[in-house]
Amino acid sequence: MAGKPDAKLKLLYLKEIFEKYTDEDHILNSTEIVELLSARYGIECERKSIYKDIEILSDYGMDIIKTRSPRNGFFLASRPFEAAEVRLLTDAVQAADFISKRKTMLLIQKIEGFVSVDQAAKLHRQVYIDNRHKCSNEEIYYSIDALDTAIKTGRKVRLQYTKRKLDAKFAAQEESREFVLSPYALIWSNDHYYLVANNGKYDNLMNVRVDRIHHVEILDEPARHFSEVSEYKTSFDSADYASKVFNMFSGKPETVELKCSVDLIEEIVDRFGETAAVRRSKEGWFLLREEMSINDGLVSWIMQFGDKIEVVRPAALRDMVKEKAEKIAGIYH
Repeated sequence: MAGKPDAKLKLLYLKEIFEKYTDEDHILNSTEIVELLSARYGIECERKSIYKDIEILSDYGMDIIKTRSPRNGFFLASRPFEAAEVRLLTDAVQAADFISKRKTMLLIQKIEGFVSVDQAAKLHRQVYIDNRHKCSNEEIYYSIDALDTAIKTGRKVRLQYTKRKLDAKFAAQEESREFVLSPYALIWSNDHYYLVANNGKYDNLMNVRVDRIHHVEILDEPARHFSEVSEYKTSFDSADYASKVFNMFSGKPETVELKCSVDLIEEIVDRFGETAAVRRSKEGWFLLREEMSINDGLVSWIMQFGDKIEVVRPAALRDMVKEKAEKIAGIYH
């Protein structure tokens, strides 16, 4: 081995063998490792040299375990991501409508690289591939990268935003408009990815679906500070903003009080967190008091629970829900 260029690569190939081909159910002995080095990487070596190399990899930090039962050999016991964690990531990618079908499969393949090939094959068979709609925007990675850079550097962006409309023949057509925006945050909500930004023509926030964004250009012009158009002064609190904005419809936050059936406590805690401001009401009911943006998204969210939620205040929201209910009832008269 001495003097051969491939000798310097031996440890790297050995590291790859442990990462790809071993786990607690797939154990390799020194003879099998030597054969893999030769067959797959063209590295010829003696079996006894493998033990010293394993010691070096262990000193490096790899959790390589030596076994004697049910068979002698070695395997990599721990990785940056466990199989269950990789399963969660692949499920999340599969469920994300804003990632195109092609990029979904490519990203899942990369994520599966965090486990052994046998574990990846087992996970791949378990991944639920349904017929959900996936966006066709292949620019989305570039858009996200550019928007993230603009947010971090505090600069405006120019972009094309595409929406569908019906033409005279009632066929869906795409219509694009150009916007110059001050970007503040990227938020994943309700299976969509949104850019929270400000259009300089208005003194408020807008939520833009990233899968409908094309041709992002970062401008030299500094972005408008979010304190001018939102309640946040020193930092833009994405988590707080997302908790107040229903279905990513923007609107002015107000104190909302809802009377809720006790049957809904799980849904309320899921939506507002363990610290949701609830208090006892009459038997079978509780009161929820939270800051929420008053918009159509909130109205739709309330109405999905039928007679199990009543708006106590503000009066404007109560009227919005009543008007929506009357319109729906009118359709069926």
